[in-house]
Amino acid sequence: MGKEFKRHLITSALPYANGPVHIGHLAGVYVPADIYARFLRLKGEDVLFIGGSDEHGVPITIKAKKEGCTPQDVVDKYHKIIKDSFQELGISFDVYSRTSSATHHKTAAAFFRKLYDEGKFVEKESEQYYDTETNTFLADRYITGTCPKCGAEGAYGDQCEKCGSTLSPDELINPKSVISGGELVKKPTKHWYLPLDQYEEWLKQWILEGHKEWKTNVYGQCKSWIDGGLQPRAVSRDLDWGVPVPVEGAEGKVLYVWFDAPIGYISNTIELLPDEWEKWWKSEDTKMVHFIGKDNIVFHCIVFPSMLKAYGDGFILPENVPANEFLNLEGDKISTSRNWAVWLHEYLVDFPGKQDVLRYVLCANAPETKDNDFTWKDFQTRNNSELVAIYGNFVNRAVVLTHKYFEGKVPAVRTLTDVDKEVLAEIPQIKASLEHNLSTYKFREALKDAMNLARLGNKYLTETEPWKLAKTDMERVATILNISLQLCANLAIAFEPFLPFSSAKLVKMLNLEKISWNEFGGAEILAAGHQLNPAELLFAKIEDVEIQAQIDKLNATKEANQAAAAAAAGTPAPLPQKEECTFDDFMKMDIRTATVLEAVKVPKTDKLLKLTIDTGIDTRTIVSGIAEHYTPEEMVGKQICILANLAPRKIKGIESKGMILMAKDESGRMKFVTPTEAVDNGACVG
Repeated sequence: MGKEFKRHLITSALPYANGPVHIGHLAGVYVPADIYARFLRLKGEDVLFIGGSDEHGVPITIKAKKEGCTPQDVVDKYHKIIKDSFQELGISFDVYSRTSSATHHKTAAAFFRKLYDEGKFVEKESEQYYDTETNTFLADRYITGTCPKCGAEGAYGDQCEKCGSTLSPDELINPKSVISGGELVKKPTKHWYLPLDQYEEWLKQWILEGHKEWKTNVYGQCKSWIDGGLQPRAVSRDLDWGVPVPVEGAEGKVLYVWFDAPIGYISNTIELLPDEWEKWWKSEDTKMVHFIGKDNIVFHCIVFPSMLKAYGDGFILPENVPANEFLNLEGDKISTSRNWAVWLHEYLVDFPGKQDVLRYVLCANAPETKDNDFTWKDFQTRNNSELVAIYGNFVNRAVVLTHKYFEGKVPAVRTLTDVDKEVLAEIPQIKASLEHNLSTYKFREALKDAMNLARLGNKYLTETEPWKLAKTDMERVATILNISLQLCANLAIAFEPFLPFSSAKLVKMLNLEKISWNEFGGAEILAAGHQLNPAELLFAKIEDVEIQAQIDKLNATKEANQAAAAAAAGTPAPLPQKEECTFDDFMKMDIRTATVLEAVKVPKTDKLLKLTIDTGIDTRTIVSGIAEHYTPEEMVGKQICILANLAPRKIKGIESKGMILMAKDESGRMKFVTPTEAVDNGACVG
């Protein structure tokens, strides 16, 4: 038997408030955390789900300089975007605050001061890299150079992204400032350090011996850090934005953001429950679980626990830290700097009312044990083939048929067949698997369990065909629909942690006041004679045009990134290759040589020329958008190549029969594709 807990404290990594939240954040942290919180609440547990924005650090100040505003302006803007989009997606925080709040500054400063007064820090002066152009001591991430391990250019002061090696700025070859690009100098500065090495033996016992049940990726990373030997870590830095170090003579220094941010979990709890916060943080019967991405494992498993251990005073430690790996986008790593992301606030505008679709797909593709990939085609397929065709289809048929045959009232069970008994017996089995997977943070498997319940109902209705039996055996129809409606009620409970909006819609359809986990698995949730509300579609099909718009948006981003990279390198950016075509596709095109006989501008347009063309087959008109590049006079007599068998179409009231072949260079200049020597009009190209 595991330890019994009276309450559950759930924290989710504080998103950094220098930009919006994207699907990588959601899949890795916030959707699984919300699923877990909703599951525990359904079970009737005492739950506190803590969230908030991380608003200090160098990136905020850099963003402010770029945008010509204050750091507070930056965090105010993004805190609102993040908080509002979380709320719209149904992330059910009990509190969502911020580290720039007065409560947090007071709490973090007091935390530091207690450790300082008790001599828990090591104070030392060291030389650190300083950017003379921006007058800033640089964080490791803002120093770049050549990796000493693999020789890759552009390695950061904390890590080489090419070979994955952990680095320090002193190891880089030819270090430079990411901010200004300039050379760096070293200047002496005094800081306070948390001596993690002093907690090494305790961490070995607590994690390596006491928490072997943690996920392999979490346990493995912790073991690697501890086995490699822990080093003192600075808890302060030179900056004018953050929580000021509460020590005399520490002007111009703030708490390092890694030290400051996790205290935000405590300060946000204090903000919500000023008189009761200690029972959540200092009671042995509280279970604390941190939801984070893999880049935060060291902070939540090694650093923050060491901070709490150093502080003492009864602070509890996390029971589990089910960190996820990373989610990629269309086969490429999500990058905020390259805008290669699906931003939550934009999704909510582009797909109104489809919050649950995103939640479903992100959970189904959650990177729980390895990096995973999000694609728009998979998003569409899962919605149309699973949510619409299985779950939504079953519910709709069950409710519609009940209205058709029994005036919307739940019919009574008459006689159960072996098929009915088998279906009813599967419901508690699915519940047991679902509950086990949710309790052990296997949310992908739990979602499969919930969908298997929908598959069970869909298969049951399809095989029993009550619409056919209605002609001869209404008693059998009554039993089938009763069981189907009990399945619907069970589905409302099973899917609530994953798809809260759809479950609420289904609960309303079934005319239930509330649902609870205790009812899940039962065959009598809906009493005979219970009146249903009218049927509504739970999900709607997503069309190709909607998906193509998202793919086009990403392609435009990729083209912009390629152009920017090419401009920085001083080379022209290649235009992206179009979709693959077959040899048969190519052979359908009739490309021929032709000569321009006449050319005039199309009235009331800036780009169009009306060209009279001798194709060697006939004389025809082609309207072409090349007036910005060529005058009518330049066109007359020019031999060109045309696509002769393009279907005619009207352009500004003129029938255009064909298309001129042009090449566009990197500057956007249009040039003709022409034969190198004069040939007869009508000669075939290809």
